This record gives sequence, C-alpha cells and structure tokens, in this order.
Amino acid sequence: MTDDLIEMNADEQPGVEEQPGDVVSTDAEAAPKKKGRARSQSTRKAAAAPAPQISDEEMPSKESMSGERAWYVVHCYSGYENKVRHNLEQRIETMGMKDKIFDVVIPTQEEIEVKEGKRRTVERHVFPGYVLVNMIMTEESWYVVRNTPGVTGFVGMGNQPTPLRPEEVAQILKRMEAEAPRVKVTFRVGERVRIIDGPFNDFRGTVSEIDMERTKVRVMVNFFGRETPVELDFLQVEKA
Repeated sequence: MTDDLIEMNADEQPGVEEQPGDVVSTDAEAAPKKKGRARSQSTRKAAAAPAPQISDEEMPSKESMSGERAWYVVHCYSGYENKVRHNLEQRIETMGMKDKIFDVVIPTQEEIEVKEGKRRTVERHVFPGYVLVNMIMTEESWYVVRNTPGVTGFVGMGNQPTPLRPEEVAQILKRMEAEAPRVKVTFRVGERVRIIDGPFNDFRGTVSEIDMERTKVRVMVNFFGRETPVELDFLQVEKA
C-alpha cells in the first residue's frame, strides 16, 4: 500500500512547488521539533471542508472488523489534512472513542531549501491528501472517522478498509524520524545554477551530476577559459 502512496508523493520530485498545508520556518537553525504532527493549524482556509454523505452501502463488512488495533490510511480533501486531524481528535474526545481510536498522524518530513540565497526549513506532508489513524475497526469507530468533515474514505479494497502491514508502518515512521532535515533539490542535470557559497561564490555553471546519498552536486564552471568540474554541497548552489 505504501508503494502506491509513495508514487503519489509529489514532494519526492525535485522542483515541485509547495503543497497546501506545508509549514515553513525561515530559521534553519531552530531546534528540531517532533515529527508527524502539524505544528500549527492552517489559517489560510476560512471555511471547513464539506461534510461527506454516508450511505448504507459504504459500511464495511463484519469480516473486515477484526477487533485488533491497527493503522489505517484515510483519504481526505487535499490541503485539509491538518483540519481533518483536528476535527477527528475533537470527535474522539466528545464521542468517548478513546478506547477505539488511539492516534491520528499526518506523516511529515523536514526539508531545507535554498531560495533567493536564503535557507529555510519547510515541513512537507509525506503523503499529501492522506492521514493515518491508529484504531480498532468497529462499526462505531468506522462511522466516527468516516463521518468526519473532510474525510472521503478509507484506503482499501472496495468498501473494506485495509490495515497497514507492520513493515509499512515501520517504513513510514522511519521517514518521519529522520535525525536531520533533508535538502530539497530544485535543480536537475543539465540546468544552469549559481554558486552562492565558497571560493566559487557567484560563479554560474551547468549541473553535470547529482549525488543524492552524499548530498553533493558537480557543476561545470568556466574557469580561466576552460570548463572545470567543481563538487559542491546542495546548499552551496541554487537554480539560476
């Protein structure tokens, strides 16, 4: 299941614009905060998401209700992930569902990007449009989640919510718990970039190689009339 979600993750591709709900901090040196939790409620959406219409045909079968605690993936309106989490947590409290619904998580990942010569930390949603819910699947708990404004349904086969496998949960948590923010790459091989730090500061060149593991980029710079390869850190260059 996570493979399908990862394929839909636009943030994995270089040069992708920010998604609704991203939280941005211009202080790259700020102390790291706990992953997987939205840091502030979005103030850009004045209206709440429309309430879903539930029909009897949507109810999952008894066979899908194992009575065991598991993680489920809930699809919601894009950009409403924070609102859905907030609404669902309120419903859990007011409807007395703490013994059935235990946690609501928006998988996030911190990135450092360089824009106009400035570094900033951006908190990205790993799976835009999806929220993870740790719960025991019963008819009552299903209805509480499914009837939350902004939720469009559970991920699964037909009307049967499919719990995540333990290895899928571990993979998601590993991405969320990365010790250091990853660096967002906004350039590609063959593109022109400007060097903004180091001895070649303000030189311009063409990207010849990108090493994601080492977070290094090789740039061909015209130096003394000849093309010279220069290896730099991702944070030392920006798209020209």
